[in-house]
Amino acid sequence: MRSPVHHDFHGHLAVVTGAARGIGGSIADALVAAGAIVYAFDIEAPGHSRFEYREVDASDSAAVEAAVAALPGTPTLLVNNAGITRDRTLAKMSDIEWSSVLSVNLTGAFHLIRAIGPRMAAQGFGRIVNITSINGLRGKFGQGNYAASKAGLIGLTKTAAREFGRAGVTVNAVAPGMVMTAMARNLPAEVIAQAGREAALAALAEPDDVAQAVLFLLSDGARAITGEVLRVDAGQYI
Repeated sequence: MRSPVHHDFHGHLAVVTGAARGIGGSIADALVAAGAIVYAFDIEAPGHSRFEYREVDASDSAAVEAAVAALPGTPTLLVNNAGITRDRTLAKMSDIEWSSVLSVNLTGAFHLIRAIGPRMAAQGFGRIVNITSINGLRGKFGQGNYAASKAGLIGLTKTAAREFGRAGVTVNAVAPGMVMTAMARNLPAEVIAQAGREAALAALAEPDDVAQAVLFLLSDGARAITGEVLRVDAGQYI
C-alpha cells in the first residue's frame, strides 16, 4: 500500500488545463484535496463539481487572456496539461494533423504562460509545471507531431525558467510515459504490453503518480528546482 503524500496548498489559486479527465483531472483533484482553489480550463466539462470549470480553448489566445483576466485573483500555480494526439507517420501526416497538435500542446502552453507568468512575476511568486512526455525526449514512430510538440514544451519550460526565475517563479516539466488512464486501458493490448516491456518497474504509472510528481514541483519542497524535467514513466525511458 502506498503511503499518502501530504501537501498544503491552502491560500493558493491554481489553473490546470485539460483537467476534465485523465492526468489533468487527477492533478486538479489532488490540488483540491490539498486545499487549493482550482480552476479547470478545458473545452470539455468535467463530470463533477470538485473544482471550478471554465470552457477555454488553450489554442485561442484571446480566450485564454479573457479567462485569466476574469479569475478572482492572480494564480500562484499553473499546470499546462492540455494536449491532443493525431497519430500518423510523417509521410502520411496532413497539415491539419500537424498544426492542430502543435497548436494545442505547445502554443496553448505558451498562451497560458504569457497570460499568467507576468502576473506571477509581478506578485513575486509562482509555480508552473508543464506536462510533456518521454516521447518528446526520445521520439516515437507515428507521433512526429506529438513528439515535436512535447520536445518544444521542454525548450519552452527552460526558457520560461530563465525569464521568470529572478521574480520568484519556478518553471518545470513532468514527462510521463504510458500512464494507465481510462483511455489508455482501452488501447490495443499489444500497445500496453510493449510499454510494459520497456519499463524497468513491474507496474506502469497511474494518473495519481503523475499528480504527486506535479504537486511536489508546485510545493515549497521544490523551491530551488527550476528548468528541470522529471520523468514519471516506470523506467520506460532508460
